[in-house]
Amino acid sequence: MDITRRAFVKATAVMLASAAAAGTMSGMVGCSGAGSGGAASGGTTKTVGVCRFCGCGCGVIVEAKNGKVVSVTGDPDNQSNKGLNCVKGYYLASVLYGDDRLTTPLIRDDKSTKGTDSGLRKATWDEALDLVAGKLRETWKADKSRLAFWGSGQQPIVEGYCTAKFWKAGLLSNNIDPNARLCMASAVVGFMNIFQTDEPAGCYADIDETDTFVTWGANMAEAHPMLYSRVMARMTNGKGVKHYDLTTLRTRTSANATKVLVFKPGSDLAIANAIANYLVQNELYDHAFVAEHLQFKQGTENIGNATEDSYDGSEVGSKVGAVTGITLEEYAARLAPYTFEYAEELSGVPAADIKELADEFADKGRKMLSLWTMGVNQHNRGTWMNHCIYNIHLLTGRYARPGDGAFSLTGQPSACGTAREVGTFSHRLPADLVVAQEAHRRYTEAIWNLPNGHLDAIKKPGFHTVKIFRELSKGNIDFLWTAHNNWAVSLPNLTRFLGRGDKKGVIDAFVCVSEVYPTLSTQYADVVLPAAMWVEREGQFGNAERRTAVFEKAAIDPPGEAKWDLWMLMEVAHRVLDGEQIGGEDAFDVLFGQWYDKRAHDFKGDQREVSRSVWEEYRTFSNPSLNPSAEAINKEAKLKMENKQLAPYDLYIENHGLTWPVREVDGQWLPTKWRFCDGKQEDGFDEYGVKMYGTHGLAGGVSFYKSANARPSVVFRPWEPPAELPDAEYPFVFCTGRLLEHWHTGSMSRRVAELDRALPEALLDMNPDDCAALGVSDGDMVRLTSRFGACDIKVSTAGRTRPPAGSVFAPFFAEETLINLVVQDTYCPLSKEPDYKKTCVRIEKI
Repeated sequence: MDITRRAFVKATAVMLASAAAAGTMSGMVGCSGAGSGGAASGGTTKTVGVCRFCGCGCGVIVEAKNGKVVSVTGDPDNQSNKGLNCVKGYYLASVLYGDDRLTTPLIRDDKSTKGTDSGLRKATWDEALDLVAGKLRETWKADKSRLAFWGSGQQPIVEGYCTAKFWKAGLLSNNIDPNARLCMASAVVGFMNIFQTDEPAGCYADIDETDTFVTWGANMAEAHPMLYSRVMARMTNGKGVKHYDLTTLRTRTSANATKVLVFKPGSDLAIANAIANYLVQNELYDHAFVAEHLQFKQGTENIGNATEDSYDGSEVGSKVGAVTGITLEEYAARLAPYTFEYAEELSGVPAADIKELADEFADKGRKMLSLWTMGVNQHNRGTWMNHCIYNIHLLTGRYARPGDGAFSLTGQPSACGTAREVGTFSHRLPADLVVAQEAHRRYTEAIWNLPNGHLDAIKKPGFHTVKIFRELSKGNIDFLWTAHNNWAVSLPNLTRFLGRGDKKGVIDAFVCVSEVYPTLSTQYADVVLPAAMWVEREGQFGNAERRTAVFEKAAIDPPGEAKWDLWMLMEVAHRVLDGEQIGGEDAFDVLFGQWYDKRAHDFKGDQREVSRSVWEEYRTFSNPSLNPSAEAINKEAKLKMENKQLAPYDLYIENHGLTWPVREVDGQWLPTKWRFCDGKQEDGFDEYGVKMYGTHGLAGGVSFYKSANARPSVVFRPWEPPAELPDAEYPFVFCTGRLLEHWHTGSMSRRVAELDRALPEALLDMNPDDCAALGVSDGDMVRLTSRFGACDIKVSTAGRTRPPAGSVFAPFFAEETLINLVVQDTYCPLSKEPDYKKTCVRIEKI
């Protein structure tokens, strides 16, 4: 069975990848789920789009006929996927046409009905918007620390940008955060700590050029299937290509790996440090690269765990980001205890296997590509583990070069473009700027035409995601607006505010939910605003390889009274800001008057014109020459904002997406594939940095021009244990994640009949030996209980994952199972990202 499946997966990956490379996927992959039989001829319109699901950012061609999408096919001109779609992309059109689309605003008059399907009545837009704006204004005027917005990596860029602008410049509140805090925050903080800039230096083309893949906590076969097909194509077609899969349980990604290193949860830090120690102690690192480019630092140790609400403000919690400079010799001394034998003791991975991987990194004749996702980021030491992976690559000079790099993969379609790039995090402003830096606030004020000092009111970060919902559970939030997420299913430790067993949780806050389908979150809403979905409007996503792409509005309209999110935001904003001034002028007009006529309740142009205009303001952040005041601040403060340059809006449509920085050279706008890397700019290399800042003596080298002193940091981070360890009461370690057919909480994918039939329920994958010891069999219902909560779930020993004894796994897409009642909300102290992977549980047969 294993051999057959292995052969099948390989053959399928090669066939799909080969077809994509040949540009034939648009003919092979189609979707007739909308009901009209595929790509119809005559009377159809075609528009360029981007897949609505994961962070791969696959381009698609959307065909519509008679006001309905009839076909979605891979876009061979989009360089992220070159025409290849996965099974979710195949059925993408169907997500628009679920029977229960929300089509009219809903209002809850009786709070006692919260948490149920009943209690919401139809309302007019004016009634709903007046109520939302009134509650927001009331809270804002009384105490703005008691209001919050929770956005999403599924929000398009323009909406995210305008929401951040309204919240930060209009309401002067940093209580805004995206659900990317739950998946990418550790990677973001790692990037900023090391390089002082966010996003990866490489691109998907690295997959096609590397010699050795190393996946660290990444089930790419199911979470990033299009990219995994490229991995398999490279494995099959390349000579001597290898894949080392480091994981806590065997997955479909493990099935075709050259070697699988199954480690004890949390011990990946020890493995990474053992590899770094071996390289340093045996002089196998790149001496010239280290001397010319790197600096070394030591971080705070013994930082405890962010389980209690008081952690962030504690003496330990307030110092978790502190680092001090050290020498290479001091770094080597700190690594010295991490021998292969010690790493084996902590991880359970044989010392010989760790050495084999270390020798791969030491081999100058091979290119190495590390790829990771939630297994690294959703970790009580997630930022530390990001540091440790970069440490290995930087020591060996394997960064910012084709096929040789460290690549953090995002999970949502615009977790980069919206959550990370436009300032929707509670501590961020657009384009790598942060609220705590005075020069960053002055620069933002110049672009937003705000008075000097206006943003000083938000110089301290607001509530991050976990903090927002912990405060909600204690009655300390009075107004919450959420958009493009399903928090009542996806958040950790749902028991905090949804209740336990027969005891219902109480959510006293006024909750507004912008949504396209009824979800568990809408059951807790006071107002539900029906949103236009995907290509029913125009939007923009930014994917994992820094590729920004536009999905055009197809020749269809949203159903019923559903509206563009940006229209909702404008309508709420002008009501809330009524009578307010900024610099002696009408506050709304200062912020949004160039795009929206509040008296006419409409935009000043069609969606394309408005999107283009908002984009032009946003791209000024990374093109300071477009604003003389911003350019002066950029030069004086040496912000180097031009290093994230963006192109004019229409070029993203014409080119089917572009990877930033996109620089104008001799009248052409050229995308960048590899940042900081010397080479021909027309081939995608970041020649700009090398020309401007030099190569530090290395011919054909790199220039880390955004890093402090142009030198990225190698930061020593020790192994520290998980937040909780198995014991007699809770003997199993529970891990959760995604599977191929369903996207996050399933609010879209479960409305696709084919996907729902393929994976109709969430199962608890268990080791057969554990089942035997507990007296449970396939199909038995068990109760999964942690220190945080409990849920009931069906057991499987033949599921997608193969946990070792003592570990169990279940996906989180099933609302009826609601496994996040069980999951801890302990988070990485630096990134504030929760650890979804290591909750200790007991299992009892029902």
